[in-house]
Amino acid sequence: MSLALVHTRARSGIAAPAVAVEVHLSNGLPSLNIVGLPETAVKESKDRVRSALLNAHFEFPRRRITVNLAPADLPKEGGRFDLAIALGILAASGQLPADALGSHEFLGELSLSGELRPVEGALPAALAAAAAGRSLVVALANAEEAALARSAMVHGADHLLSVCAHLRGLAPLAQQPFTPPDNHSDGPDLADVIGQHQARRALEIAAAGGHNLLLSGPPGTGKTMLASRLPGILPPLAEADAIEVAAIYSVAGIARGSFHTRPFRAPHHSASAAALVGGGGTPRPGEISLAHRGVLFLDELPEFPRKVLEVLREPLESGRIAIARVQARIEFPARFQLVAAMNPCPCGYLGETRCRCSPDQIARYRGRLSGPLLDRFDLLVTVPRMARNELTADVVSGESSAAVRARVLAARQHQLERQGALNSGLAPAALALHCPLDDAQRKLLDTAIERLGLSARAYHRLLRVARTIADLDACPHPQTRHLTEAIGYRVGIAASAP
Repeated sequence: MSLALVHTRARSGIAAPAVAVEVHLSNGLPSLNIVGLPETAVKESKDRVRSALLNAHFEFPRRRITVNLAPADLPKEGGRFDLAIALGILAASGQLPADALGSHEFLGELSLSGELRPVEGALPAALAAAAAGRSLVVALANAEEAALARSAMVHGADHLLSVCAHLRGLAPLAQQPFTPPDNHSDGPDLADVIGQHQARRALEIAAAGGHNLLLSGPPGTGKTMLASRLPGILPPLAEADAIEVAAIYSVAGIARGSFHTRPFRAPHHSASAAALVGGGGTPRPGEISLAHRGVLFLDELPEFPRKVLEVLREPLESGRIAIARVQARIEFPARFQLVAAMNPCPCGYLGETRCRCSPDQIARYRGRLSGPLLDRFDLLVTVPRMARNELTADVVSGESSAAVRARVLAARQHQLERQGALNSGLAPAALALHCPLDDAQRKLLDTAIERLGLSARAYHRLLRVARTIADLDACPHPQTRHLTEAIGYRVGIAASAP
């Protein structure tokens, strides 16, 4: 048979579109041509495949070989098609039974010796192969990751010869078992934070409702320490969400830690816009996608270039980031909780005798943050310097992450039972339904809108925070005290606006 068809998968965002590798052998001068929009690494696969077949003691056909990667309008990148191309050549030349290929998909890069090397995006490929009703053959190094897809039948192989023996029925490859992911593992404990009761309270509110939080205060007051403990008071990821997060990390080629723990990403302030939101010639997920379903922490917020921070505005609203290129438009999920920290002035010691910052310098420093970006924070809390007697007193542990997480879980359960979503995701119409106000409360909010100059977005965020505070108190409707506390968290945001 001079024509063979092999199934494999490309990579497009966190999707794995199907690719049919068609191999045809015809008479003519010996050559190997690959068509179907391959990039340079795919074109170079012909040299890897030829050496792998010869070193595995197969015959490389001395004929005109045409390899078509269909569909032709889908960009193909990387060495992920090597194994499928090699098997197609063997089947087309009669060295391998072609009828054994139809029930499998193949993914892997070949070394010159024929060994299989891992590729990025094995988990999305396994999910897609299972949906198509076919088993997936990958490199051994990818097998455990691909088997996270419970419904997938995954086979790991270490060499091209092992795959061929499996297809011939001589030595079937064992199915990679599903390894139960590890349980939720706690990170740093909130009990390590001494004092800072208001900041701890804001952290709990942010966790309970999924709200964005901005911490402001002098250096060394515990802003980073507080932010790093937020994942420890969040509930563990549900399995569907954990699979989605693992798929993003699989595409990015980054090892995932605890399967059910929410991701915590803290990029340096020198990060570019592409590093933050994703990009590149072949688009890859950025920090906001790696923080999907978790926390993105931006320390020293005003030190980030303004144009870098502005790209956060759209994904904060939509929960997705679209990266447009000439040949494709790629979307990555980016539903993250934003936590940021900043100093009150360039030197960080505003209000202390050592501060030498002029009003103009302070205005320029705060002006690095645009009003629309600040508008997307739900809470701002000042983290003050601890008094000398607090520092020298005997250390008394604060409330643990486990105790706070129990309250957060209860509040989130109220929200899911009532409206099917967290308060941070409530639309204005649903907010009016679940956050009814009496005349006195409306008057209080009217005064806050006038004095703080709140936009419609800020007004709705204020109501969502009040709704979360009421849930923490197990109140069916927000009370005036809940609204007053929520307004207090917006005073600092209004004061920081340029």
